[in-house]
Amino acid sequence: MVCLSRENFAVEGKRKGTPCSSLGAMAISDSGFTEAQVIARLKEIFASSDPRISVGIGDDAAIVSSQSNQVLTTDMAVAGVHFRQDWSSAFEIGRKVTAANTADVLAMSGTTDYLLVAVALTGHESIEWITDLARGIKFEADLAGAHVVGGDISRANEVVISMTAIGSTDKAISRGGAKVGDGIYLSSLTGWSAAGLSLLSSGAKEIGQTAEKALREFKSPTIDYGFNTAGVSALCDISDALVIQAEQMADASKVAFQFDLSKIENCAEFEALKTLADKLKVDIWKWIFAGGEDHVLMATGVNLPGILIGEVISGEGLYGLPAGVGSSAWKHFK
Repeated sequence: MVCLSRENFAVEGKRKGTPCSSLGAMAISDSGFTEAQVIARLKEIFASSDPRISVGIGDDAAIVSSQSNQVLTTDMAVAGVHFRQDWSSAFEIGRKVTAANTADVLAMSGTTDYLLVAVALTGHESIEWITDLARGIKFEADLAGAHVVGGDISRANEVVISMTAIGSTDKAISRGGAKVGDGIYLSSLTGWSAAGLSLLSSGAKEIGQTAEKALREFKSPTIDYGFNTAGVSALCDISDALVIQAEQMADASKVAFQFDLSKIENCAEFEALKTLADKLKVDIWKWIFAGGEDHVLMATGVNLPGILIGEVISGEGLYGLPAGVGSSAWKHFK
C-alpha cells in the first residue's frame, strides 16, 4: 500500500488550537462560499469506485495499492505565465494542466493512475469557475485513465495550480536510449499550440477549421494516449519545444539528430498549418521547432507509428535545423 502524503484538499494555514469543526466553515472566496462547500463539490466530481483506492478525498492523505514500477511527476501552472483567463475557460485550463502531467507519465511509457491537485485561488473566483476547473481536470484525467485522489486549496494573489501525477509502467523508456540508425518520430505534428498562441496574441480574426484546431490545441492540447511504444528506444514529450527536447534526447543518448525537413513537409497536417502561418506572416518552422506546449511524443526506433522526421546519427548535436529556430525557442530562464 502507498500512502500519498499530501492532505486531501485540506485547509491551508490552519492555526494551532482552531477547532476542526470551524475549519470547514472558513471562507476562501469573496463570494462567501466555504472550503467545505468546495470540497463537497470536488468529492462529487472526482468520486471513484476504483478498488485500488482505499482512502480518497476527505482524509489527511490518500491510500492506494500498487504492484508495478511507479512513475512520479509534478507540474505547476501560474496565471499570466502558463494560462490567461481571458483566453481560456476554467474547463480548458483544467484540461491543459492535467495534460501536462499525464503526458510526462506517457513519455516514460507509463499510464497515469492517480493525480494530486493543489490550487491557490485569489478569492474572486465563483463556485461555477472552480467547478468548471475541476470538470476540466476530470475530463482529461478520464482520457488518461487516472483518478484524482486528493490535493490542497489555498489563497494567493494569482491562481496557481500544482499537480502531481502517480503512474505505473512495466518497462520504463527514458530519453537516453536512442541508437545510431534509429528513425526520429513524432506522434503528431508539432506547431499547433504555437499557432493558437499567435492567433490570440495578434488578435487575428482568422476563422475556419484550421484556426479552430490551432486555438483548441493551445487551450487544451490533444494527448496521443494510444501511441504504441513497442520497439521505442527513447521517448519524451514535447513540452518546451521540439528543438529543446531533441537536444536533450540527443545529449542523453550521446548521439546526434539529423532532421529531414522534406519528410515533415510531406506529413498530412503540414499544408494546413503552413497556410495559416502564411496568412499570419509567420515562419512555420519556428512554430514546428520552437513552439512549445504541444505535448506530442518524440520517439526513436525503427518502423514506429507517427511522423518520421529524421535519423539518429553518430556524433553530437542537431543537424538539418531551419535557420533561427534555436534562438527563438522559449526557455524558462533566459
